[in-house]
Amino acid sequence: MDLIKPNVEKWRLKDWLTHCPLVAILRGIRPDEAEAIVSVIEQAGIAIVEVPLNSPDPLTSIARLQARFGDRMLIGAGTVMTAKGVEAVRDAGGRLIVSPHAATDVVRAAKSHGLFSCPGFATPTEAFACLDAGADALKLFPAEASSPTILRAMRAVLPPGTLVLPVGGIGADNMAPWRAAGAAGFGIGSQLYAPGDTPETVAVKARLLMAGVTG
Repeated sequence: MDLIKPNVEKWRLKDWLTHCPLVAILRGIRPDEAEAIVSVIEQAGIAIVEVPLNSPDPLTSIARLQARFGDRMLIGAGTVMTAKGVEAVRDAGGRLIVSPHAATDVVRAAKSHGLFSCPGFATPTEAFACLDAGADALKLFPAEASSPTILRAMRAVLPPGTLVLPVGGIGADNMAPWRAAGAAGFGIGSQLYAPGDTPETVAVKARLLMAGVTG
């Protein structure tokens, strides 16, 4: 499949999510397999990749992925818990900082380094605190503990245009109600990649997920 290389230099996070609303969460991936896995993810049309920092040698994976795919994909880190972690991701070339919690200090650190920030939240109080700190998007986590109805209610009070990404338990079969409730995208973990998956397995999963987005 021939890919059209987008001009991504000045893209906002909203532009990336418009290009493809899925964020590939590659928890547990190893540096020696990262490029092969991300290659098939790219072929499927997914353009945002997150390597959680509790993966094996995550900064090496991020550096390799940024070197190979960074001119056309958004490469970053998940499970970023501290400002020091933000600096380490920046030094590895990552451009996206995702946290599981509403850590406003991590948000501010990410923005001070010119990186995209997507912190986790579960309540309106957490959402507004993260937005006030400069977050580019919000990660509704865990989505299994929420619902499209709750997201719709939250969006009624959040600033217009707020990007909310449900994460946790999202698959091709349940994206539609979340999208109807206003989700801007989704973080996809084991539904796309689990440790031990081959590139061929991930390719099949990626195609099913993309069908869920476009179907």
